[in-house]
Amino acid sequence: MSKQLKTIPQFADEAEEQAFWESNDSTDYLDWSKAQSVVLPNLKPTTKTISLRLPQHLLDSIKAAANSRDVPYQSLIKVWLQGKVHDH
Repeated sequence: MSKQLKTIPQFADEAEEQAFWESNDSTDYLDWSKAQSVVLPNLKPTTKTISLRLPQHLLDSIKAAANSRDVPYQSLIKVWLQGKVHDH
């Protein structure tokens, strides 16, 4: 016999919903055995703005390399950094 599930309340805002789920067990409200996997292909990873000091000549060289590839220099820096991280 399946468990009687509680009704999920209506929330005034996201903060109220977050507070609710922090103090309630979702298995009282949802039958997770019926859950299905989903793919969300259009989500972009969260980015964080940083400040990075570079010698002017290095930044000029990066901008020239980006210009020759017709890409924004910050995008090129990200591609290069990602490649180095995966190499190690």
